[in-house]
Amino acid sequence: MKPIASQPLPTALHELTPRSIKASGWLLEQLRLQAEGLTGHLEELWPDVGPNSAWLGGTGEDWERGPYYLDGLVPLAYLLDDAELKAKAQKWIEAILASQQEDGFFGPPTNNDWWPRMVVLKVLTHYFEATGDERVIPFMTRYFRHQQGALPTRPLRDWGQARGAENILCVLWLFERTGEGWLLELASLLLGQTLDWDKYLTERLIQGPERTFNHFTHVVNVAMAIKYFAVQFLLDGDRTHLQTARAALANLDRYHGTAVGMFNGDEWLAGDSPSSGFELCAVVELMYSLEVLVRTFGEREFVDRLEQIAYNALPAHFDPRMHTHQYHQQVNQVLCTVARRNWTMSSDDTNTFGLEPHFGCCTANLHQGWPKFVRSLWMETADGGLAAVAYAPNRVRTVLGGIPVSLELQTEYPFKERVRLEVNPAQAVQFPLHLRIPQWCEAAQLSVNGEAVNAVPNEHGFVRVERTWQAGDALDLYLPMKLRRLERPYHAVALALGPLTLAFWPGEIWEQIPGSEGFGDWEVRPRHSWNFGLALDSGKLEECVVERFELRSPPFSLGKTRQHGQVEGAPLRVRVPAQMVEVWDLEQNSAARPPQSPVYSRLPVHTVHFVPYACTRIRVAEVPITTAHREMQG
Repeated sequence: MKPIASQPLPTALHELTPRSIKASGWLLEQLRLQAEGLTGHLEELWPDVGPNSAWLGGTGEDWERGPYYLDGLVPLAYLLDDAELKAKAQKWIEAILASQQEDGFFGPPTNNDWWPRMVVLKVLTHYFEATGDERVIPFMTRYFRHQQGALPTRPLRDWGQARGAENILCVLWLFERTGEGWLLELASLLLGQTLDWDKYLTERLIQGPERTFNHFTHVVNVAMAIKYFAVQFLLDGDRTHLQTARAALANLDRYHGTAVGMFNGDEWLAGDSPSSGFELCAVVELMYSLEVLVRTFGEREFVDRLEQIAYNALPAHFDPRMHTHQYHQQVNQVLCTVARRNWTMSSDDTNTFGLEPHFGCCTANLHQGWPKFVRSLWMETADGGLAAVAYAPNRVRTVLGGIPVSLELQTEYPFKERVRLEVNPAQAVQFPLHLRIPQWCEAAQLSVNGEAVNAVPNEHGFVRVERTWQAGDALDLYLPMKLRRLERPYHAVALALGPLTLAFWPGEIWEQIPGSEGFGDWEVRPRHSWNFGLALDSGKLEECVVERFELRSPPFSLGKTRQHGQVEGAPLRVRVPAQMVEVWDLEQNSAARPPQSPVYSRLPVHTVHFVPYACTRIRVAEVPITTAHREMQG
């Protein structure tokens, strides 16, 4: 592949600096929970990132776990401007910078794998943008010179070969700051040594569960590979890579998809059953890949999926206070216990909540999800303005048209429908704002200072508002959330409201596993029966009632449940008619596949509550439709 000429890379959007965006409201609380939970205490609880780490000069773990941890710790520390977290991160940064050899290579001498150094490079890009540390640019330049000389005889292999796009993005980051053409040659060399994800994901994707290991079907590799199409575009400028990215995601949805925007992979790609699992590493890595696609192509579809994962799958992988996590999460998850399940390849404790269920990679890698999402809420546009990419409460300080500008976005989205944006430039200045209108939203309304303006999005999914902004100007965006059916395999359905997937919650009983330390390892069981289907003979949702309440603390939590699925304490709930499905039961310690709909039931119809999926740890989200009449099954 021939690189594009030495010119700025053709990204549609550009990241703001890490110090430009600060979380507020419920999102700030979520970051603080992370800092007070696993991220802030991991070095005390887990020797793999303790003082004996080989990345700190010790004799301990020398591969990916220290770098993974830093990939979330560094952005979290600077988002919160937390002195303690920054000090923890700095000792790692100092050890890494000091480890560089004369030939440019760095890191533990006991491990020369290219892969973990790719993660360190990502960490250094974020650290530099947060601090401006002048040592980073020459450090990366020396390392990339080393790579350029070494790769022809010591090429990428194994995990590095699968994940070469991570390395390429850092090379391109440095090119944007130095303009040195040899970096584009290195990027092309790396791309040529990376697995051909284009062909695999569009032509050769496995259509059911994988049972033997290969790098193409490892779920985290696949999640990282979604950015492969972006790096191709950045190197050759061919916009057909956008269509290929769309085709790859559509294929994954078709054969392995779930109702929360993730594809199943309980270590390896696992088919479309809602009782298959997906890995926490895959969640945070797919979020990052989507963030790369968003800024590369500027298309709302990638943000819609990003929000769907961030507001459903990500929080559900943790207990509400982020003290524990699962390795695998199930969309229909009715027992989180130490037991054998039909995973493609995982151990018996994989869906329990704890410090290190199954492998430790997720314990190391979980930290990047929320901080990088916050970084992607806003991006700069090519016309000198700003794009509101994803919606959550935050404050922004930047310079537009040469004038300092602060913006405050106030909202309880995704739980509520209204977004208010206050604009305060230091003096009157003209610039455009681009506001994303999600694809699920049919009738958005927008006003500026109380005066209605056009809210019809352009072909990329954004509304452009340009004016001379004065201090105190305000935009009000109303994104009505209409209850939707998501069609699932076996004619099952899921319910969605705006970016939120909904789930039936039977309550939870948490029991600590004996002998567990730190925050503890926990099994979770249902408090009441879980096997309900929707009693919607007509298939219509008009009889369902949406109710919203005050947002609780922590944000992704629930109160209590009573018999027949009556929930108290949810931020929102939907009242739906439902019946128990007698033929739906456990299969190998998980919920069996939903029976083929429609399912005949003689049992009473109850009004039950469906609640935000992200607030649940025991749930069913893909459920059958019941009928009071016997029907022939085709």
